[in-house]
Amino acid sequence: MAAVNRRSLQPGERIRVLVVDDSVVIRRLVRNALEADPELEVVGVAANGSIALQRIPQLNPDVLTLDIEMPEMDGLETLRRLRRDFPQLRVIMFSTLTERGAAVTLEALSLGADDYVTKASNEGSLDQSMMRLREELIPRIKQFFLLPAKTGAAPRSQVPAPPPRERGAFFALSAKQRPKVVVIGVSTGGPSALGSILPHLAAGFPLPVLVVQHMPPLFTRFLAERLHTSCPLSVEEARQGDRVIAGKILIAPGDFHLKVAVCGGEVHVHLDQSPPQNFCRPAVDALFSSIAEVYGGAVLAVILTGMGHDGLRGVEILKAQGASILAQDEASSVVWGMPGAVVNAGFADRVLPLDQVAPEIMRRADRP
Repeated sequence: MAAVNRRSLQPGERIRVLVVDDSVVIRRLVRNALEADPELEVVGVAANGSIALQRIPQLNPDVLTLDIEMPEMDGLETLRRLRRDFPQLRVIMFSTLTERGAAVTLEALSLGADDYVTKASNEGSLDQSMMRLREELIPRIKQFFLLPAKTGAAPRSQVPAPPPRERGAFFALSAKQRPKVVVIGVSTGGPSALGSILPHLAAGFPLPVLVVQHMPPLFTRFLAERLHTSCPLSVEEARQGDRVIAGKILIAPGDFHLKVAVCGGEVHVHLDQSPPQNFCRPAVDALFSSIAEVYGGAVLAVILTGMGHDGLRGVEILKAQGASILAQDEASSVVWGMPGAVVNAGFADRVLPLDQVAPEIMRRADRP
């Protein structure tokens, strides 16, 4: 999926959204949730993909919210035509927290969808559904745009510096040492980015690889299974107690933080449901902080495309211990939030386009 750089909005300009869903109730709910925000404008609705494709040239939306299950033309077929005819249009899929929903959503992301939100269950009040949409959908829409600064707005708070940490005790340390583990943090645009990197780690890759991708349960299992079919290395959703061994890729399960611990002279996976960090569980910071305690600076950390700044605090801890840090560049990122935070803080050793990340990982893994 080609990255589309964030567009700068002019003062007074609103983000134009087209809502595509076969449910009248969902269309009304999404419209009401979005139009409560002064920076968003719902320019139209459509009951299926065929109608949406006809209305796009007339309505000129910036973002399209797209249901998966629709009559006449479903979400996947609509997405294929959108990417052919309107490649710059941002697309956010509406998914369900089901096995089919997870599998089809991953297919949509591989076809070029920019992000997704999961539909709320039928339980709960209309007000709860509206609040959930505002909390989850609105930030995902706005992440693709540079909004004009508000007059008199307070400056954004800085991420606090982490407390001093002891160097990892399990491995001997030096200022810059050969890594003994690769850790990857990624969010928006992640499945496509991981699909461009992990299959290029050759069989016999000498290090373990741990991945945090912001996704809910079920989605992470399907992501691991999908990547396993295309990678020379084994890819699995991490389970409690799994050994962290060379040549194996473990992906954090949805709703669990992925951490590591030493037991019997070996490193094992530890999963927990401690509070979310940066509003995320799994969180990149949780993994990176845990990795620092076990491996010290013998780490290659990679921050890829994603919204927010999850991973920044963990990178700072790792960097202080001599770890190597790679960050994806802005041009190839779907959203340059997470890698941009690391780069702007001065922590990245190299800033790379997506197609150069795997070769750099291989080079650093093999380097004495």
